Order: sequence, then C-alpha cells, then structure tokens
Amino acid sequence: MAAGLSYLALGDSYTIGESVPEEGRWPRQLAAALRAQGVALDDPRIIATTGWTTDELSAAMDAAEPLGRHGFVSLLIGVNNQYRGWNLGEYRVEFADLLDRAIALAGDRPGRVLVLSIPDWGVTPFGQASGRDTAEIARQLDAFNAAAADECAAREVAFVDITPVSRERGAEPGMVADDGLHPSAAMYAEWTRLALPVARALLA
Repeated sequence: MAAGLSYLALGDSYTIGESVPEEGRWPRQLAAALRAQGVALDDPRIIATTGWTTDELSAAMDAAEPLGRHGFVSLLIGVNNQYRGWNLGEYRVEFADLLDRAIALAGDRPGRVLVLSIPDWGVTPFGQASGRDTAEIARQLDAFNAAAADECAAREVAFVDITPVSRERGAEPGMVADDGLHPSAAMYAEWTRLALPVARALLA
C-alpha cells in the first residue's frame, strides 16, 4: 500500500472532538493506532463542526469542493438531527446521500468507508440535567442508528456500533469532557478500540 494514505473524516462535534485536544479526537487516535500497526495513514483532514446536522455537513462539503479522492473516509453524523427533533425519514434520506458522497470520495470504494454509530448523549451529566426524557432519547437514537446501519449494509459499508459503550460508560467522570456533554479523549479511545480492527481490515 502506498505511503501516506489520505484520510477524510466527516461529521459534527464528535468528529471535531469538542472540548478535547486535537490528538484526543477519535479520528486522530484511529490514524495513530493504525500507523502503530503498520498502516501508512495520514492524520485526517476533518470536515466537522459542533452542532452540524446532515444537511449542514452536506452544505459544508459543497463549500469545501474540490475534496478530491481519499484512501479512507469516515462518517459520523445525526445526533443534532435527533436533538432538534428532526424527522427520522429525512435523516435516512440525507444520511444515505452523505454515505454515497463518502463512497465517491473514497474512489467509489465502499470498502474504504467507515461509519460510526451515534452515541447516546442522554446518559451524560448534560443529558441527565436537560429535563428531557432520556429513555425517549435512547429510543430515537436507536432508530437513527438502525436507519444508518441499514443504509450501510445496503452499500456494503462497515458500520461500527459505539453506542453501547457510550451508554455503559458515558456517565463516568473520566469519560466525559469538562462541558458535561461531549466525550473525553478516554471515551474516544474506547471508540478507537472498537473501530481499529474494522479499519485495519478495510485497509489491509
């Protein structure tokens, strides 16, 4: 494999790593972990901003064109659609469009795209204090993630489910950033642990 494989990471606050240092972001951690296993992967170019929904990510990608072609592309998007109470059907359509764009950016290779599920923010201190029904948050996020997983399966794109670990450990002080909402670098390390063997297989 050619040295310096390019990596494009698409998403929202979870991809940009709100409230953590750059090296703590999960795409940066994943790239470093892959390099440690002998995969010559560059640090990611990140197109992500806290608060973005699917349509806002799509618009940002339009504005960033030409994005070129990349050896590896990751996508994690949807929490802000759910947070704002947007429609599941609309999410599915817009996610599918983003997934198709990600595949195209990976040189029309679905096997070079990795999708992570949306974590459950309802378990965090922010979520617990939000006054919102955390069981309903969980149900909605499960539905969003099921839709994303279906779209990935239809295109033979790898889907890594990090939602369970976000629920199991998301309330732990060391697993949440100082803002009480976003993951800490330690939580992102858990996501990286789950994504690493999948990404390694994709890039083998």
